[in-house]
Amino acid sequence: MIGRQGDRQRAYIGSFTAAGGAGILTAAIDADTGAPTVLGAVGTLADPSYLALSADGGTLYAVSETSDGAVAAYRLSGDKLEQAGPPVPVGGAAPTHLAVHAGHVLTANYGSGSVTAVPVRRDGALAPAPSGVLAHTGSGPHPQRQQRPHAHQVLGDPSGRWVLSVDLGTDSVRVCELTEAGEPVLHREVALRPGSGPRHLAFHPRGDRAYVLNELAPTLTICAWDAVEGSLKPLGEAAVLPGPTDGDGEAFPSEVVVAPDGRFLWTATRGQDVISVLALDDAGTRPRLAATVPCGGHWPRDLAIDPSGRFLYAANERSGDVTWFAIDPATGIPRRMGSVEAPAASCVIFG
Repeated sequence: MIGRQGDRQRAYIGSFTAAGGAGILTAAIDADTGAPTVLGAVGTLADPSYLALSADGGTLYAVSETSDGAVAAYRLSGDKLEQAGPPVPVGGAAPTHLAVHAGHVLTANYGSGSVTAVPVRRDGALAPAPSGVLAHTGSGPHPQRQQRPHAHQVLGDPSGRWVLSVDLGTDSVRVCELTEAGEPVLHREVALRPGSGPRHLAFHPRGDRAYVLNELAPTLTICAWDAVEGSLKPLGEAAVLPGPTDGDGEAFPSEVVVAPDGRFLWTATRGQDVISVLALDDAGTRPRLAATVPCGGHWPRDLAIDPSGRFLYAANERSGDVTWFAIDPATGIPRRMGSVEAPAASCVIFG
């Protein structure tokens, strides 16, 4: 997230330390140009691949995407990150994503196919053990990637009541609730097209539409979201690439973000190394592929938009950089502005 320290903006970049990343990078953001300047890094946690800020912006949380997965908390002190206690094991393998929800930090554990809830204390630190782990079940038709569940993302819905977990291995999205004891429990499971491999989901700012980006097919599944019933209903799919992929066919979509005004959404696709621009109609149900542009590097693992909706950032894992773009307000097409070195970059978060 971008967080304000006085009159200055800040961004935080996650990375894979096992691939040469420095850990969690702090960067200053130029409010006029969007340019990030790296101020420093904290390398105390192995593979902090995804980050999230507390609601008050005072605590940063990071997964440790390792075989014995964990989550850690860092207090923000000026431009420094100070670790608030030891990492907490999540009871799941390879957590790839996390979210702050209802007094807990939730992690999506890709390796074990589960979601974990860790209570947050009053001071922002984490309790020493999870309050609950929800194990996913099932599989999909892909012989290598879908032999078992692979929870890839967990996030709260706009109403603040529900938790959604996106599972690449089971071709489904689970809608969950937290009990009073802080245990995640299944409300319903929503099936998507077999073999699509859903990875990440983003909500329309109006809150009644959700867009699920599929990793095993370069498509976007458009869904209606009912926050009263906790119901997700697939409405159709839209292509995020213009026709067949080139070369060896590598095309692995990674992230989807929606404009604050709901007029556009953007996706990143690894292998093809592009950002796709999709224009949204008023209802948000018919995304139209408008353009694709180079991501500015190789293997864009994450894509993020700043709170103003003016700048777009791609975390290019294999080229080791974060590239930023200015967004044309009329067309939604991003124009490359520059890049900053960030070895094994995995995410950029803004507030």
